[in-house]
Amino acid sequence: MASQKQERVKTRKPKSQIPHFKTIEEEAEFWDTHNLTEFENELEDMTGQVQFVERRAPASKAITVRLDERAMATLNKKAKEQGIGPSTLVRMWIQEHLRRENIS
Repeated sequence: MASQKQERVKTRKPKSQIPHFKTIEEEAEFWDTHNLTEFENELEDMTGQVQFVERRAPASKAITVRLDERAMATLNKKAKEQGIGPSTLVRMWIQEHLRRENIS
C-alpha cells in the first residue's frame, strides 16, 4: 500500500506556472508580456489533430441524453483525447451533423 502511494506522488505533475484566465483579454495581456519559451518545461509534444472550437454565446436551451456506461466511457475517452469535455464534444457532433443536413 505504501509503495502505491509513493508511486502516485512521483508521477504527480508540478503545478503549472501558467495562470488560469477569466477572459480572453486577460490571457492576451499575459502573453503580450511573456514568451512561450519561459514555459518550455510545461509543454507536451502533440500527436494527432489539433481542433479549434469556436466559442459562441452560451446556449439558451438544454437537453438530457441518457447513455449506458459503455457509451459514456467511450464518449469521455474521445473527449479527453481532444482535450475537451464530453458535453462540448456532443454539442460539436450535433452542430456538425445539422450543418451537413442543411447543405444537402
